[in-house]
Amino acid sequence: MNDNDLLPVLTRIAEALERLAPPAPRTPDLTAADAFVWHAERQWLEPVPKVNRVDLGLLQGIEHQRDTLLENTRRFARGLPANNALLWGARGTGKSSLVKAVHAQVNEDVPGSLALVEIHREDIPTLPDLLHVLRDGDRRCILFCDDLSFDGDDSSYKSLKAVLEGGVEGRPDTVILYATSNRRHILSRDMIENEKSTAIHASEAVEEKVSLSDRFGLWLGFHNLDQATFLAIIRGYVEAYGLAIEPDALKARAIEWSVTRGSRSGRVAWQFIQDLAGEQGRTLG
Repeated sequence: MNDNDLLPVLTRIAEALERLAPPAPRTPDLTAADAFVWHAERQWLEPVPKVNRVDLGLLQGIEHQRDTLLENTRRFARGLPANNALLWGARGTGKSSLVKAVHAQVNEDVPGSLALVEIHREDIPTLPDLLHVLRDGDRRCILFCDDLSFDGDDSSYKSLKAVLEGGVEGRPDTVILYATSNRRHILSRDMIENEKSTAIHASEAVEEKVSLSDRFGLWLGFHNLDQATFLAIIRGYVEAYGLAIEPDALKARAIEWSVTRGSRSGRVAWQFIQDLAGEQGRTLG
């Protein structure tokens, strides 16, 4: 085969390789929206035009957590030192609602100061890729992972651990991580016990697992509500949305609702308000 015969073959091989190669990641426009969702398979940040959230003033019973996270976020928005935050505790107690409400409040105070970027739990292994995409951006970003936990033989927690504090490149100064979890230590007890039983030095294995939570500088605990706080949350919603109901009837129906659900939480309160608003033909916009 001479050179004239070889050239077309090499050209076809080169074209085939180009088709197989992944496309170059697009530079995101972090000014396109105030919130984004990371799509790991396409290495793409999808703008979210409207965030599903509750106003900060309607979140009751978590005043300490609210004030602490808000102050930390304001410092970050101003370019001051701030901590990654782990919001842990009972389900439905307002953890993710607080993150979104704080982000909205800071952006209301200083429009456009922060972007909220959500990464799904299953995409944690691509966290370094996401940080690479965000590293060149000028806008400060809250990286948000909801319901973060690890089970079984899942080793993707190591990607998170490296990003939080370790790694050669480290976390960009323009990015902070807020995560919610039902567990204070994120990893399941089975994972910790398994490492303990198989390791040469059991204490070192447990330390390796627990140290993941320690890399969040800010821990905020959330717990189930007492009845007075639960009713205060519901009254706040009723006033905010102008729902018509007598106080005694509201109290009786709200208590009955919580009993049938077997729980008192911000989520249960919101579900009650949705039912009440639907009954009255009102929208909650």
